[in-house]
Amino acid sequence: METPKILENAQNIRSVIRYLKRFKNTTFVIHLPDSILESSVFLNHISDIALIHNAGIRIVLVAGAKKRINCLLESAGILWQEKDGLRVSGENAMPHIKMASFDVANSIMTALAAEKISAVIGNWVKARGKGIIDGFDYESCGEIDQLDLPSIHSVLENNFIPIFPCLGWSSSGRPYNISSIDLAKEIAIQLKSEKLFFLNDYELEAIFLEKKAHENESINALSVQNLEAILKENRAIPIHAARLLNLALEACKKGLERVHLIDQRIDGVILNELFSELGSGLMIYDDNYGAIRSMDLEDVADVLSLMRPFVKKGILLERSEVQLKELHGDFVVYEIDGAIRACAALHVYGEEQGEIAAVVVDERYNKAGIGIKLIDFLKKKARGLGIASLFVLTTQTADWFEKQGFKPDILESIPLAKQEKIDKNRKSKVFRLELV
Repeated sequence: METPKILENAQNIRSVIRYLKRFKNTTFVIHLPDSILESSVFLNHISDIALIHNAGIRIVLVAGAKKRINCLLESAGILWQEKDGLRVSGENAMPHIKMASFDVANSIMTALAAEKISAVIGNWVKARGKGIIDGFDYESCGEIDQLDLPSIHSVLENNFIPIFPCLGWSSSGRPYNISSIDLAKEIAIQLKSEKLFFLNDYELEAIFLEKKAHENESINALSVQNLEAILKENRAIPIHAARLLNLALEACKKGLERVHLIDQRIDGVILNELFSELGSGLMIYDDNYGAIRSMDLEDVADVLSLMRPFVKKGILLERSEVQLKELHGDFVVYEIDGAIRACAALHVYGEEQGEIAAVVVDERYNKAGIGIKLIDFLKKKARGLGIASLFVLTTQTADWFEKQGFKPDILESIPLAKQEKIDKNRKSKVFRLELV
């Protein structure tokens, strides 16, 4: 007999296997700030990174050293200032910056060695001085000029994990201090990595996501378009948070499908963000990320799982496995990373009417505009079939459908074949959208 616990475990196992298959031989770039070294879960993070590496995913690590550098400079009595989130210091600071940067990278490499993972620290970043901008001298701050991609690829192909310190060198061998988060972004773009992770030590979403429908609502994913709108509305975002978010935007606009911002204080956060359905951080994704396709018979179990929480809340009418299999041709699904995150159905009643039904979006993605994409897709499909109008029956989502252009209608307007199947006790409201 099937039990909820067995089903939950099975779903978790399915999810992990699906993701492993999806990401095998792809590249992940992970930024680790040096504050993580003092964390009680640092070694657990390293162990998880080792697991991912051993699963056949190529890992690139970028080591931030802000805290360690600042400490050494303070001890040496060397002054510096911050400008646009960057540390600005003179040439006398560079020996200390190099020492701290390599020290952090070496600490990470040592931890990986304990997991029997081979890693290498390299000087794969050619840099140039940031120079003087608007009369301000950035001194030892550098910008990325070029990455030694052949060497990096060689390291990865030989099953090593490359570790990047936050440094770059000019063609003449002059060192520059490079922003580690800028470096991680640029590496991810040039390597065409599948994912970019930024670990941080605060709840990023709590800082800038002020507008929530209710107190317990959590936003785990934002499209580039939605994030841009939020950033324009909120000017009170701390500099570091704003830089991370803007870097995520830039990375997505330059080809990355997803950037993940996760809380380094949480044990297992990397694995949970990668292999679970709901994740545990904030994912920024490209607007073109995800795909709508027809539902297959093999999708039935996943769609039932997707529907289950909404059935329990009374939002959605329960459907059996047999019913879904019989009507699977009416359904479309929205797939991300090989996982079904949303579904909807178009039931056709001749050329006059069609019904939009079973519109379900994973709560993790309820701010991602996926529901609208599904409706637009089905509207286009309906027009292609010559359908004159679409109707929907709803108990709790009337406002949302009205926003999509549906107008209130009466029960008697829908086909008799549908009227005969309606549960009158639900007292569903009818809304209609004219297509012609």
